[in-house]
Parts: sequence; structure tokens; C-alpha cells
Amino acid sequence: MSASLAHSWATGALRRAVPARYRPIGYLNHLAQVRTTSRVRSGPFAGMRYVDTSIGSCFIPKLLGIYERELAPKVERICRQQPKLVVDIGAAEGYYAIGLAFRIARARVVAFELDERGQTALRAMAQLNGVADRLSVRGRCEPADLAAALEGHPSPVVICDVEGDEEALLDPERVPGLRGSIVLVETHEFLRRGVSDELCRRFARSHAIERIWQEPRSRAEFPWRTLGTTLLPLAYLDWAVSEWRPERMSWLWMTPRSAHG
Repeated sequence: MSASLAHSWATGALRRAVPARYRPIGYLNHLAQVRTTSRVRSGPFAGMRYVDTSIGSCFIPKLLGIYERELAPKVERICRQQPKLVVDIGAAEGYYAIGLAFRIARARVVAFELDERGQTALRAMAQLNGVADRLSVRGRCEPADLAAALEGHPSPVVICDVEGDEEALLDPERVPGLRGSIVLVETHEFLRRGVSDELCRRFARSHAIERIWQEPRSRAEFPWRTLGTTLLPLAYLDWAVSEWRPERMSWLWMTPRSAHG
């Protein structure tokens, strides 16, 4: 057996022997769940009950309520406006989809999520928070699907995080309902350079547009210090509050000009 193969086998054996909650990342996840009692600790969705995982993104910042904290003022603005329809494209386990249903008592939420694990988690989150009767979980979202979801609704909200497909989906020519929608979209420039400028061009006539930039994170935002966290390298605390971004990200907040008078 080669040295590299032996090392790989030994590492795998060690991982199998040590329960996940006692490994560094598992320990931090478990600590966050216990200390929050699996409820979002702060932020716009404080008090929302959470499932025991996240789909395709960070977990601990969501439990802490600091996930995408740059957007909190916009989320609060959405909640004040009390929209009757929220469409979340790329909903994952439901931080925004269930969070907005949790905050807006009469809102109906359509959550598009391609990953079946995400669909299962969405339904579980909805049950945990008593909003299952107002949630519709759907799979792949194409422009025609988005157009159908928005049809007949005068002032919906669209949340979009689709890993580069925002350019294909967010087109007012193909989806006329977008012209009257509030749109909050994460733009993935590292996947499609120039996508932010293209979306701004498309929505310039119909919407006022604000670009929001990601802010730095600090390990000090992880609120608990235990013997375990003291023994861990500080890089793990950095990881715990990070959002796994490949580069500095930004979002577009687009509101219909008609709403501005």
C-alpha cells in the first residue's frame, strides 16, 4: 500500500470512528443548534424554527440570524409592505421562503428549488413554523414558470439566488410580471461576468435600482466560547461565520418606479 493510500485509508477510518458532532465542524454546528434551540437567534427572522441542515450554503450564520445581513433592511421593508405573493427562486431549505411566510401572515409563498433535499427541507421548515398551508414547493424554474407564478398579482416580491441563471430568468420581456415586482437578486459575477450590468440595463426603465455589497465577517460574531472553541484553531471560527463566498458578492434591490409615485 502506498503512503498516500495508507494516509487516505487512515483518515477515512478516523472519520468513521469519530461521530460527526465531535469533529470540529460538526461540533460547531451542534453547539449552534443547542445554544439557539434550533431557532433563528436574531435578524429579520428571529424566532423561526430551523431544520438541522442547510442546502448548498452555510448553516451557522442562518441560525445566528446574520446570514446575508446586508439585506436585513430590505427584508424589513418587504415585511412592512405586506405583499400577498412572494416568489423565491433557488429557495434551498427556506431561509427566505419560510422566513417571509413566518413574518407576513397573509402572504402566499411559491418556492422554486431544484434539489429534492431542499424541497423536503422546505416542507419540513413550513411544518415547523405553521406556514405549510401558504407554501407551494416547485422544482425547476424556467421563464414560463416564473411568468405563470406572477400572473395576476399586481405587487409581488421576487427573491432570486440561482447561481448564474439570473440572466436567463430575470427578463421583463419574457416575464412581464417582473415589471411590477420588487426584485432582490444575488448576482453571480464569478459565473457570468457583466450580469449585474445586464440586469440593470433590462430594468432601468421600470425600476429604481440599488446595488448592495457584501461586508466583511468577523469570528467575533460567533457568540459562544467553550473549551471546545478554545481548543480549535481560529480558522474554524472564521469558517463558522463565513458564507463560503468565492469573491465579494453583491445583490440588486430593484423596486418598481410606479411605487415611487
